[in-house]
Amino acid sequence: MLLLWFMPVNLFLNFVIGSALAWAIIHIFQAPARIRAVIFASCSAGNVGNLLLILVPAMCKEKGSPFGDPDICSKFGLSFASLSLAIGTILQWSYVFNIVRVTSSHAQDKTSATDSVSKVTSAQETISLLPEDYKDVMTSTRGCSTSAYPFNNAPLLPSKTEDFTTTTKVLLSSSKMSRIWRIFCGVIDLKKLFAPATVGVIIGFMIGVIPQLKKAMIGEAAPLRAIQESAMLLGNGTIPSLMLIMGGNLVKGMNSSGVKVSIIIGIIIIRYLALPLVGIGIVKGAIHLGMVHPDPLYRFILLLQYAVPPAMNITSMIQMFEAGEGELSVIFLWSYVVASAALTMWSTLFLWLVS
Repeated sequence: MLLLWFMPVNLFLNFVIGSALAWAIIHIFQAPARIRAVIFASCSAGNVGNLLLILVPAMCKEKGSPFGDPDICSKFGLSFASLSLAIGTILQWSYVFNIVRVTSSHAQDKTSATDSVSKVTSAQETISLLPEDYKDVMTSTRGCSTSAYPFNNAPLLPSKTEDFTTTTKVLLSSSKMSRIWRIFCGVIDLKKLFAPATVGVIIGFMIGVIPQLKKAMIGEAAPLRAIQESAMLLGNGTIPSLMLIMGGNLVKGMNSSGVKVSIIIGIIIIRYLALPLVGIGIVKGAIHLGMVHPDPLYRFILLLQYAVPPAMNITSMIQMFEAGEGELSVIFLWSYVVASAALTMWSTLFLWLVS
């Protein structure tokens, strides 16, 4: 239990610290409202699943690895990377998605307010250009009386006071419940929270936790092993497909512009300098307090979660809200270009720390 429980905490701290640093970048460099959602998502959500599934088994097979036997290392490494992928997916579609939703909606509200002000200004300018006769006709309705409407003076309260009190209590309680539910749905989008990736993670946890389902599906003698083999067949093709999708998203960044160089440099510094240093402090502190089992492979994965580039799920979130797809492509391009050198450097340092 001590070996696994700290990973969700570690990932949550990773996402929260990244979003706090993104807030600092937005205010330091005065980022425009239309790309604030992109900055929050790029700094908070890291690629803690797909890259780990590729990097960890490859490092287990290296000669002189501090992780012991390559076969055992690959087995446990895939388990840890899969757990990181599952928890990261849930955090991305719950925590990061709602940050993107709130930030992008705030930017759209600002844009619509600006458009409304400009429309009112243009209307006033148009009225000022009209002759005086037309102005008198358009403003003559300001002093209209409402006494011509007979329903204005009609009684609104029912005749019986007791019926009115009972009805009022029922209406107030129902309106209060509906208001609480609307606030909850406004903070958390339940439809997006239970995205297909999240549902798949929940099903996987259920199969792994419930012994009857695990015996029925996992293993050579399992009666439903065909489901496991089909899932493995699909899963083996998922990683190459995601790499192709990632390449397609990076190509878009070569033809886009509009992001300040200072903002791109700030995001790169957060992802490849600030977060890894913070991660070293958090993991070392947890080991010192006895919160993490001193397994080298497990510690290495905990550290590596802080040094990965932005997650690919961000592209889907940004496209949903149309909140700066071109700017995200530029940030992704430079983040993954720098990741080739930064991941090598930090992986070497992390291997030295856990050995």
